[in-house]
Order: sequence, then structure tokens, then C-alpha cells
Amino acid sequence: MIRVLVTDDEPLIRAGIRMILSSADDIDVVAEAANGREAVELARSQHVDVALLDIQMPVMDGLTALAELRRTAPGVRVLILTTFGEQQNVLRALTGGSAGFLLKDSAPAELMGAVRAAAAGQAYLSPGATRHVVDSLASGGGAAHRAEQAHRRVEKLTDRERDVLALLGEGLSNADAGRRIHMSEATVKTYVSRILAKLECENRVQAALLARDAGLGA
Repeated sequence: MIRVLVTDDEPLIRAGIRMILSSADDIDVVAEAANGREAVELARSQHVDVALLDIQMPVMDGLTALAELRRTAPGVRVLILTTFGEQQNVLRALTGGSAGFLLKDSAPAELMGAVRAAAAGQAYLSPGATRHVVDSLASGGGAAHRAEQAHRRVEKLTDRERDVLALLGEGLSNADAGRRIHMSEATVKTYVSRILAKLECENRVQAALLARDAGLGA
């Protein structure tokens, strides 16, 4: 079982997340917290595998709690859960060591999938947040050098793999990408796995950044 801590200062939101996660056979919500300080204490005492942290909370916000958990309980995987999709929050969460960033309007299946991915040691970034990260980092310095490197790496892909990579660069989910190029979601997932392996990317966020540097995607 994946032991999960849900942290949000709004009781109704916590209850909704608990209800969704508790419907999964492999997920157990073992604790709830109303602020970051409570989350840090409970994550350690309840032997939590994955902690869901809201960003905007009283006493201690989610990003501060993330930093504290990375320092005192590095084994806990942290997913940042918020209604805010600003670039600075996404980037701070990822650079601060979170396992991913999930928007509160994400579908229940995406929430459960993100928890499972985090528990498995994988990075997860909501498709709705991917574009914020891509746009921000793609506009930084060293663009010419990154573009040259990206073009060389992308050359090893087939034309169809480049098509899928371009859609990753737009931040599309597997399902949305499949609809765009008339593929099943399962087929797109296979392509994504193949692309990550060929490009030596750890996750789809890195692949999306590479796509943008290579001039693929919107």
C-alpha cells in the first residue's frame, strides 16, 4: 500500500482528495494536515510514502514545508497540489526537490496516477503545468547552444517519434496527443517510452524542454 498524507487548509478539499484516493486499492490516506508545519510532523511520525502539499497555507506554506521535508525526511516523495499554475511556483517546486506538480482541477485518475508515479520514484508534472515550465526555461539564456544540442539529439528519432515529441513540447497528455495525431493512448504511451529512452530523458518534462529547444511544438 502507498501511504499518503493530504495537506490543505480547506477541510472540504482534503475530504474530496481523501475520497478519490481511498477508492484505489493500492493507496491508503494515513493522515491529513491543515498546514505545512503539521504536514512535516505527520510525514515523519506516520511513515508516509507520498505527501500532497498545497502551496497557499497558513503557518507554513507548501514550498517551505517541501524544503523542510527534503531536509528532515528525504524518503518522503512530495507532490505539490495547487490551483495556482504560475511559472515561479512550478519551478520552485521542481527545483526544490518535489516529485511533481499537480493542479487541483486535475481528473481523479490523474491524481491517483501522480501518487503512484511519485511512490515509484518517478517525476510527475501535470500536463496543465508542463507548458509553464517549458515556456519559462526555454526563454532563458544559452538558447542557441541548447538548440544545437537538441537538434543533434532529436536526429536519432523517426519522423513519427518527432511528431509525438512535438506534442510533448506543447504539454499535451497521452490522450490528447493521441487525439491530435489519431493514435490510441496506449500507442502514444509506447512512443513516449521509446522517445525517453532514445533521448536519455528521465521524464516527459525533460523531453518537452528538449522539444522546444529543437524547435518542435507550439
